[in-house]
Amino acid sequence: MTATYEDTKEQLLNTILDHVPFDGWSETSFRAAISDCGLDAGLARAICPRGAVDLALAFHARGDAAMLDRINTEDLSGLKFRDKIAAAVRFRLQAVEDKEAVRRGVTLFALPIYAADGAKAVWGTCDQIWTALGDTSDDVNWYTKRATLSGVYSSTLLYWLGDDSPDYQATWEFLDRRIEGVMQFEKLKAQVNDNPLLKPFLAVPNWLAGQVKAPVKMPDNLPGSLSSGK
Repeated sequence: MTATYEDTKEQLLNTILDHVPFDGWSETSFRAAISDCGLDAGLARAICPRGAVDLALAFHARGDAAMLDRINTEDLSGLKFRDKIAAAVRFRLQAVEDKEAVRRGVTLFALPIYAADGAKAVWGTCDQIWTALGDTSDDVNWYTKRATLSGVYSSTLLYWLGDDSPDYQATWEFLDRRIEGVMQFEKLKAQVNDNPLLKPFLAVPNWLAGQVKAPVKMPDNLPGSLSSGK
């Protein structure tokens, strides 16, 4: 039976995780994974043109998928929305299979050459959280929600990496404080917008913000797409 592209990439990812704690998401680790899997080097390069970087992003995507599965199976209906957001961030961190692999990933994506990849991965995580929790905003709020959550998620991740408290209780308390800070800021924004003395000064900024629209997501079943539409 011929292995698929995704199967081979999963095999490489599973194998490189044995080497990442020692050599990071590096060329050394990637070559070791190729050797351990007994793959042709050309095939491995075709699947992962950037080597270990592509596998680091695949590792992040794996965590996102596990988070979404949990969001979709857990009953969050009785929670306030801020608590749903906190739960989703907890689910994402609890989905991590290997903390050292995440630590090495943070180091990798801190490099200027890969910083954009890291930022895109975090943004994608936060976009999936908002979408899974039913966000329907289609204006500037689409961007501000994801930007704000990206800041909360990133700072919580860094705190979690250094947390040795039982069951990461200190991290969850830190997360709650960060979200509370965001909620207080949102309340302040609402009060400013409702203040009749300030409304004339906010008319132009609010009009400009109203012109910003969320990106349009194209249907998966367009001609030429990679989906298996029926």
